[in-house]
Amino acid sequence: MEIGKLPNEILEKIVISNIKTKRKEILVGAAIGKDSAIVDFGEEVCVMSTDPITGATKDLGSLAVHVSCNDVATSGAEPLGVLLTILAPPETAIEDIENIMIDASKAAEEINIEIMGGHTEITDGVNRIIISSTVIGKQKKDKLPNIKDIKVGDKVMVTKWVGIEGTAIIAKELNDKLKDKIGEEKLIEAQNLGNMISVVKEGIICGQIGVKYMHDITEGGVFGAVWEASKAINKGIKIKEDLIPVNTITREIGSLLNIDIYKLISSGSMLIIAGEDKVSKINEELSRNGIKSTVIGEVIESKILLEKTGHTIEIEPPSSDELYKVLDF
Repeated sequence: MEIGKLPNEILEKIVISNIKTKRKEILVGAAIGKDSAIVDFGEEVCVMSTDPITGATKDLGSLAVHVSCNDVATSGAEPLGVLLTILAPPETAIEDIENIMIDASKAAEEINIEIMGGHTEITDGVNRIIISSTVIGKQKKDKLPNIKDIKVGDKVMVTKWVGIEGTAIIAKELNDKLKDKIGEEKLIEAQNLGNMISVVKEGIICGQIGVKYMHDITEGGVFGAVWEASKAINKGIKIKEDLIPVNTITREIGSLLNIDIYKLISSGSMLIIAGEDKVSKINEELSRNGIKSTVIGEVIESKILLEKTGHTIEIEPPSSDELYKVLDF
């Protein structure tokens, strides 16, 4: 099988279809395009998400904290605590574990979340360190995004730029290979994009404004996120390639390595669906908080379409992320 997330078709067939037991307290459970589970606790809900870090060997602690917090933020929820599971091979040094925890603690402090516990184990079942994180957050029930309100003509937006996380990971993992090709200044710029992978702030802001759907753009990039979003809302989406915001350094690295930057892991960018009447408010509030936001398309009746240079094509289901094409694991 290809490296990366299980393809959605297989995920639905062999994983989700085998989840039989349902409880009324679970408002949102396992589904394609839904980043977090939601449990009913009366006026408030508990929002939870879990994720492993498998596509990087550096900054593991901060990635583990931010990635799961981002998923919780897609419900507009405030993340409260995180559980970290660290699986490390026998050759791991004590300092490696310590550095991961220092890194994770710094990330947790940045977004005011507590590391509540977890599990740390040395095992020959892995050949490099793997971290899995589970985040718990809370949100007022009446502030949850509601996909049932989505209608044709609603706008599809993204925050910041696409490819943020992938660019940062590539720049750090391939530091020596890229330095001579793009120069140290650009390499540092690309690596520093890793400081922007949290979408907690935009998630909370958009949750308060009242958007209809949010999705953290991770593996599969913006095309994968749009495809998953369409499946989640049970409507079509049409986006325009020339509207998708891409950082110059991401475009340069993508061209150099011959990868599709629109299919590159993009934590740090949130996909948002909102009514046209909310767009200016979203832009205004996010801009006030130093966050760029861009309308890239809209909801349509059916199909998942990309308009580019005079013609329109269908967006295919996401496959293995472009990141894995350039990182030799």
